[in-house]
Amino acid sequence: MTRVAIVSGAARGIGAAIASRFAADGMAVALVDLDAAGASATADAIAQAGGRALALEADVTDEAQVSDVVARATAELGAPTVLVNNAGILRDNLIFKMTLEDWDAVMNVHLRGAFLMTRAVQAHMVEAKWGRVISLSSISALGNRGQVNYSAAKAGLQGFTKTVAIELGPFGVTANAIAPGFIASDMTRATAERMGVDFEEFTAAVAKETPVRRVGVPEDISNVASFLASDEASFVSGQVLYVAGGPSV
Repeated sequence: MTRVAIVSGAARGIGAAIASRFAADGMAVALVDLDAAGASATADAIAQAGGRALALEADVTDEAQVSDVVARATAELGAPTVLVNNAGILRDNLIFKMTLEDWDAVMNVHLRGAFLMTRAVQAHMVEAKWGRVISLSSISALGNRGQVNYSAAKAGLQGFTKTVAIELGPFGVTANAIAPGFIASDMTRATAERMGVDFEEFTAAVAKETPVRRVGVPEDISNVASFLASDEASFVSGQVLYVAGGPSV
């Protein structure tokens, strides 16, 4: 039986890497993103590699759009039993400069989006008596200067994950969170640009402070997602796994 996964924020970076890894693992994958062109390009690359993928444009904060993409994924690929809540945005600023709009935007994408996607997909998992919910938290959940909104949202996803694990566990559904450290991606490159710092210098400085002496890449996260989505991870639930090149407590 081919399992069907939905990955939000799958146009590039971590989301694209997870979608590609899932396809390589034999899943059919629906890639959900506001960036329709990016999602389509990633889906095309998966198809060219022999996988089965469907690109779907949607705003994960919109209830109707979420219902629509889950219905379309179900109709075209089959009932989804793996969900990755990866969609995210940055609106960094110190708290005294942060606008209400920037606070709300980050909360809505990360928390409202994860809630809407999980609520829409969980019925398929419960019916199948098997499911995997994987949400992307961050090392920033432990606190990070200039990210009071992002840190709060990522910490919130950890509590969300633990509660989903409790509620859906009796139906064969696990829920876990991955909390990446610094991952070299378009998002972190954009952060360096906003700071006026050369990206290579930026990553070199981060690597120097990381115990394994390198920064992460999207595949570091997709490798972990692959395990958490597998049958082998059936007794792992309600956990937050920091993938940060060193201890994070």
